[in-house]
Amino acid sequence: MNFYGFDNTYFLILIAMGISMLAQRWVTSTFNKYSEWQTSKAVTGKEAAEVILRAHNINNVTVEHTSGSLTDHYDPTNKVLRLSDATYDRTSVAAVAVAAHECGHALQDADNYGFMRLRAGLVPIVNFTSRVSMPLIFIGFILGYAGLVNIGIIAFSAVLVFQLVTLPVEFNASNRAMKILDGTILTQDEIAPAKKVLRAAAFTYVAAALGTALQILRFVLLSRRRNN
Repeated sequence: MNFYGFDNTYFLILIAMGISMLAQRWVTSTFNKYSEWQTSKAVTGKEAAEVILRAHNINNVTVEHTSGSLTDHYDPTNKVLRLSDATYDRTSVAAVAVAAHECGHALQDADNYGFMRLRAGLVPIVNFTSRVSMPLIFIGFILGYAGLVNIGIIAFSAVLVFQLVTLPVEFNASNRAMKILDGTILTQDEIAPAKKVLRAAAFTYVAAALGTALQILRFVLLSRRRNN
């Protein structure tokens, strides 16, 4: 595993960083591109969200503005759908697509969508394991305690489980969004660009899961090397 003192497991970190950078570049460039494509109906992200929520009889969710770019999110605890500067009052295909995606989460909440409930249940567990996993791994390596390293790896694996559960939540929200937008808020020639925006956004979650998986693999390889 070592070549003239070089730890070749660093390649896993470099691969993870490359995937993350690719995902971020893809979502940013795609969103920026279709932020220039104005919808024929001149509907803002806020208006699109309100139309979608009303059409599905969701009256307990408010739509608010939040600062930043691509900071859009749905808050199921407070029943608030927050849209960023690039989405809230913009009439682009990208803005409407992102707003519809967040509405997809509100629809999941109203439907008691299983994966969304599972993800919410994992939050306190992941918050704890993400804090303790790295100290356990590093202390285990320093002191030579393989058992402590393994406990840390198992704890860190909870992050990967959370990210894997997040994937169907995000994909389902995008699918719901496209079904809503198709032929209603967006015209047919605007559907394909909207799909590209949501596809690029979804890849960021895939990239995050891959990055975590590669990091876990690196710790496992280092642990085995230490034991040998």
